Amino acid sequence: MSHSDSPNRITVISASMGAGHDGAATELTRHLTAAGFLVDRHDFLDLLPARIGKLLSGAYLRLLTWAPAGYQRIYAATEHERRPNPAVRALLRGAERRTLATVAPDTRAVVSTYPGASQVLGALRLRGRLAIPALTYLTDFSVHSLWVAPGIDAHLAAHAIPAAQAHEQGAAGVTVTGPMTDPRFTPADEDERRAARTRFGLPPDTPLALLVAGSWGVGPVREAAAEILGTGVALPVVVCGRNHALAERLRADGIAHVHGWVDDMPGLMHACDVLVQNAGGLTSLEALAGGLPVVSYRCIPGHGQTNAAALDEAGLAPWIREPDQLAPTLTELLHGPRGRAQREAGLALFTAAPGPVPAVTAMVRGPLSAVRPGRRSSSTALPAGTPDLSTATLPSRRRLAGTPGPRAGGRFGLPARPGRPVEALRLPVAARFAAGSRQARRRTVLMVAAVAATLSLGIGAPLAYAYGESPGHHFGALTHYLEDDDR
Repeated sequence: MSHSDSPNRITVISASMGAGHDGAATELTRHLTAAGFLVDRHDFLDLLPARIGKLLSGAYLRLLTWAPAGYQRIYAATEHERRPNPAVRALLRGAERRTLATVAPDTRAVVSTYPGASQVLGALRLRGRLAIPALTYLTDFSVHSLWVAPGIDAHLAAHAIPAAQAHEQGAAGVTVTGPMTDPRFTPADEDERRAARTRFGLPPDTPLALLVAGSWGVGPVREAAAEILGTGVALPVVVCGRNHALAERLRADGIAHVHGWVDDMPGLMHACDVLVQNAGGLTSLEALAGGLPVVSYRCIPGHGQTNAAALDEAGLAPWIREPDQLAPTLTELLHGPRGRAQREAGLALFTAAPGPVPAVTAMVRGPLSAVRPGRRSSSTALPAGTPDLSTATLPSRRRLAGTPGPRAGGRFGLPARPGRPVEALRLPVAARFAAGSRQARRRTVLMVAAVAATLSLGIGAPLAYAYGESPGHHFGALTHYLEDDDR
C-alpha cells in the first residue's frame, strides 16, 4: 500500500479532569476512526512531571468542593490574561518532552481537548519542535484565556458564541464545527420514554427533572434537588456521578430517585422531561442532542457560570439566577412554547455543522511544508462548500448570538499572528532526547519547582494569585531561564 493510500495517524490529547474533556476526546476518536484515521489517545495528566497530574486533579476537586468562592476569584483573575502565570508556565514546560514522545513519526496532526495540553502544543509549535498541525477542540461553551494558545493552528468550536469568544482573545483559525455526542443521544418517542421509566423504576406519568452535577457531583446539588421538589412542577431525578457521599445525603434528605454513576445516560434522558445542570459541559450537549430542554441552575463558580451565560446567550438554555424563577421556568419548559422552541434549537445545533472531522481532515491533507504555527496555511484544502472568511470582519458576540452560525465548516479568521516556519516533519529522536549537562540541569530545576509549586503551595498558590498576592516572583527567574531554551 502506498503512503498516500495508508491511513493517516492523529494524536488526541485529553485530561481526566472530570469527564467532559475525556468524553469529547472519546467522541472525536470515534468520528476520526470512522473517517479512516488511526488515532492515539493520551491523558495530559500522565504527561506532567513527577506524577503531578493526579495531585492537580485532586486539588481542583477540593477547591471546587471546599473553596468555591476562591475558585471563582481564580477564574475571574485569569479569565482574560494573555498568557498563564509563571508558575503554570513552568509546570507546563515540564510536560513538553513527554508530549513530544507521544507523537509517533507518522502522525499527521495533534488535537487537544484540554487547555493545558493546548498550551504545551502551541509552545512546541512556536519553537519549531512540533512540525505538524496542532488543533484545539473547545469543549466548553465559554472560552477561558487558557484555551487560547499561541502557536495552535486551529481552534474548533461547537457554536458561534465560543467561536467569537476565542477570536476576541486572539485565537488562530477559529472554526465553527458543531458539537459531537454519542449517537445514542437521540429524541425518544413515547414507547421509548415509558420503557426507560420502567427500567429505571420511575413513575410513569409524573414530570421528571434530571438534575446532574458532573462526574464529581460538585456544587449545591442538595439545595437544587430540594428546591425542584418544592416547586411541585417536577420530581427531581438526581445523578451524583462518583460522589457516593452526596448520594447518601440526598437519600437522607428524602429525595426518592438518586443515582450514582449511570452507564445508560441516554436511557435516563429518555425517561426525563427536562435537564437541570450546573456546569454547562458535555451532559448539556447530550441533552440537547436527545431533544431535552436544558436549564442552568445553582451553577458552580468559574466555568459553570460562564458556560451558563453563553448557553443562555445562544438561546439554548435559560440561566435561572434566583430561586423564585425556578418554578415558572420549569413550567414554561415542560408545558409551554418555550420548551418546544428550545428542543428545536438544541436539535438544530447538531445539523448546522458537520462536526470537527472535516476541519481536522483539511489540516491533515494540506502540505505539511506549507503549515506555519499559529496560522492556517493558504494551501490547506478546506471542506467542500466552506466559505473563505480569512478577511471577513467578525461580528460582535452579542450580534452573533442572534444570527445563524456559519455554514458547515465555516471559519472565523482574521490573519493570525505569524509563527515560526517549520523545516522538517519531526526533529530526529536523537536530537530531541540529547541530554547535555545544561539540559539535564534545566529539567531537574523544573521538576523541583513544579513539585514544590504543587505540594508546598497546593491550592494556596492559585488562591494567592487570585487574591492579588501572585506567587509569580518565586518563579519568574526560573521561567525566564527555562524559556531561553530553543529560542
